[in-house]
Amino acid sequence: MADDVKTIAILGGTGDLGGGLARQWSRAGFKIRIGSRTLEKGMAAADALLAEFPDLNVTGHENLDAADQAEVVVLTVPFAHQLSTLAVVKPALTGKILIDVTVPLVPPRVGTVQLPEAGSAAVQAQNFLGEEVHVVSAFQNVGAQHLREDHAIACDVLVTGDKRAARDTVIGLVEAVGLKGWHAGPLANAAAAEALTSVLITINRHHKIEGAGIVITGESNAE
Repeated sequence: MADDVKTIAILGGTGDLGGGLARQWSRAGFKIRIGSRTLEKGMAAADALLAEFPDLNVTGHENLDAADQAEVVVLTVPFAHQLSTLAVVKPALTGKILIDVTVPLVPPRVGTVQLPEAGSAAVQAQNFLGEEVHVVSAFQNVGAQHLREDHAIACDVLVTGDKRAARDTVIGLVEAVGLKGWHAGPLANAAAAEALTSVLITINRHHKIEGAGIVITGESNAE
């Protein structure tokens, strides 16, 4: 459960989405380890966040070191770097939850759905890492700029994964930053959330919206 998570590593925390999640989770009371391909870049990203928000609990590291120090690891790198990053940190992921935020965007046509041969980036990650790592897909449809600002975020989070307990933990982390998380089924269903990102990009461009998101309607009676 999320209550058992004290430290979160964000690989790709030098980017907008990773930096936004680092800010939100640190303010929620978690220790954040920002990972990058080099120690210098990781430290620079942490220093930049601390310069803007001195109250944050963030430090910068190389990716493997960051992953090794955390109970939960979050992957926020571009699709082109997904597998190469996972290859570096795989030894530190055994028995842990990996939250894969990867979206298979293929420039220049990022507004067109282009899912990989495995069916989704999340399934590709699970196939690469094996069953000893619990891959959960989440956060693909949240605009990075919202996570870096102080306002309520009108966007829900679809959470998919093959282990119910792992999804429960991730939903707890989603709710820790004030968002609503939904159990959206097995990891194969991550294809829908990943594809929806390209749809939202197109909506943003056409309707001149800053960070369109999704909200699930209806009333849940589930405990």
